[in-house]
Amino acid sequence: MIRDSKQSYYITTPIYYVNGLPHVGSALTTLSCDVLARYQKMKGKHVVFLTGTDENATKVQQAAEKVGVPTMEFVDGLATAFQECWTDLHIEHTDFIRTTEQRHVQAVQEFFRLLVESGYVYKDTYEGWYSVSDETFFRDSEVKDGIAVESGKPVVRVQEENYFFKLSAFTQPLLDHIEANPSWLLPEFRKNEVVSFLKEGLRDMCITRTNKGWGIPVPGDESKVIYVWFDAVINYLAATGWHENPNWAEAWPPDVHFMGKEIFVRFHATLWPAMLMALGLPLPKQVYGHGWWTIGGQKGGKTGASLPHPTRLAKFIAERSGAEAPLAVDALRYLLCREMNFGPDTEFTVENLLRRFNTDLANDMGNLLNRTINMMVKFYEGIVPEVTTPDADIVALAGEVRAGYEQALSVFRLNEALEVAWRLVARMNKYIDEKAPWALSKAAKAGDAASAEALAQVLTACLEVSRIVAVLVAPYMPVASKAILAQLGYAHSDTAPLWEETAWKGLPAGTKVGPPQPLFPRIQELTVADDILFALGSANPEPTEKKENVSKVSDATTPIGTPVPPSPPVDPTADYIGIEDFAKVKLVVAEILAAEPVPNTTKLLRLTVQASEDDTRTILSGIAEYYTPEELVGRQIVLLANLQPRKMRGIESQGMLLAADVEGKAILLQPDKSVPIGSRVR
Repeated sequence: MIRDSKQSYYITTPIYYVNGLPHVGSALTTLSCDVLARYQKMKGKHVVFLTGTDENATKVQQAAEKVGVPTMEFVDGLATAFQECWTDLHIEHTDFIRTTEQRHVQAVQEFFRLLVESGYVYKDTYEGWYSVSDETFFRDSEVKDGIAVESGKPVVRVQEENYFFKLSAFTQPLLDHIEANPSWLLPEFRKNEVVSFLKEGLRDMCITRTNKGWGIPVPGDESKVIYVWFDAVINYLAATGWHENPNWAEAWPPDVHFMGKEIFVRFHATLWPAMLMALGLPLPKQVYGHGWWTIGGQKGGKTGASLPHPTRLAKFIAERSGAEAPLAVDALRYLLCREMNFGPDTEFTVENLLRRFNTDLANDMGNLLNRTINMMVKFYEGIVPEVTTPDADIVALAGEVRAGYEQALSVFRLNEALEVAWRLVARMNKYIDEKAPWALSKAAKAGDAASAEALAQVLTACLEVSRIVAVLVAPYMPVASKAILAQLGYAHSDTAPLWEETAWKGLPAGTKVGPPQPLFPRIQELTVADDILFALGSANPEPTEKKENVSKVSDATTPIGTPVPPSPPVDPTADYIGIEDFAKVKLVVAEILAAEPVPNTTKLLRLTVQASEDDTRTILSGIAEYYTPEELVGRQIVLLANLQPRKMRGIESQGMLLAADVEGKAILLQPDKSVPIGSRVR
């Protein structure tokens, strides 16, 4: 792992616990790093992309014991499952580290030994709370009624002689580093969480446990093993060859540690940098923590809120859409990055992914590409015409999008980078309707030279924008990007594009394009039955045949409380409700008085509605993609007025407006003429 500091980029995922299969939470983190790594390669950087598995945890040993297999056999099977999953998702990591590897074990023991020498590790008796599920020690103030407040997991009181790390010595040095490096911890609000945590005061940390036959032994004292979190973070250093490789410093420090928020404050923004400070080693340049996928407000992946296995979900998308398997994988990559807010938590549903597949991929990008190539074939027999002057407005917009995309990725807002790119897609679909190339073609055939020139300008602009968008999405959808560029006849479609190729230059005159081949066929059925969702769940047994070691793990790691698949309905009238039930539903005509976006979301609008003369209330509605606030104010809607209030994003929503789901788009229901506010709908 040798690199030129000016032309290199070292990015890491967290290493994943091997007590269960991958799901779209761990996949989101890993493919985000893959997107960033591919983007840096586009910029000409030599990229080191590290991921791996965390195998030394007590709960991993317990999971293996539960199914009656040796712990190493257990972790071998799951490490293989992670590696295969990342390959299936087109993830191109340069290194995969396992904490049971000798290179990691040696680095951890050497790190521990040097800390003892430096006086930052000492022996004492620990008494306090410990959560096996979290592999974390908690203060008395962090525990209530035997439960860790932070995670909701049970804790046990332990008392044993152990080794301690002088974490308390690093409160002020960490605060000073944060102040001197404002962009070290991102997003900003998570940095504030770290500052608050530090200002409470750090205390020395117990960093060993009694050796029960699993874990990395303390050098010189094999009665103890090193605490899993102290051991795990050293993987980032071990992968450089530290302390054995004399060139390890050429690879250090990482440009970014990228992870979910649950391991951000306590471990990667506090413990790990303190450990590095203790040995005088440079800190990572940036640490970023994204939010969780939630299901009904609960963290996805927890009991009763199973997230899909990525490979199963990609296969499901391929089956529903008819897209080729590699393109369905690329679609999933796009959808996960586009749906996640990369700041606060994001609600996850498979149906949301399917809707966005239709709107963004089948409709927006698919329509632009297919319409453009079809018109090129029809009007020019697929041969790119000569154009003297490109459309200046479109060229300027492409430049703005290019800059906005760079800015978004500089702060790891992967969804915003895609939003910016789709400004070009949306503009060109509208551009085609405005310019009406079919009318220009007709006039050109009648001898109108100006129309002939305008037609060439319009279609070459559409071709060039399609090419630029294909380059911009290459880090997210590498296979689809190449397929789009191939349809455009682009000379370099078979290689990963460089950043310079996002600049406006136009396809050379005489380039042969087409024929058009839709990459993302529209999904007709957007609803997903409960039994299908259950089968997709990463926590649930694989419904198809798997390799022996993986299937054992799959069966073993179904968490207690996971719902069983529902039985198929027997009575076709089971969904009926009686008139007495419907009478409980209060539907009224309301008027929207004000509308505004909810900060840090792309879907939610905050609406102030008048439901009667003396009833003005707030409701949240996920219609921001289909309606602007300006076009909603003054509109009458149908309001479900007696729905139990629900808090979202810290805002209480007091009702729900009604909308029709038409091909994945929300169409508001409203009276066909103005009626008095508060009128009942029956």
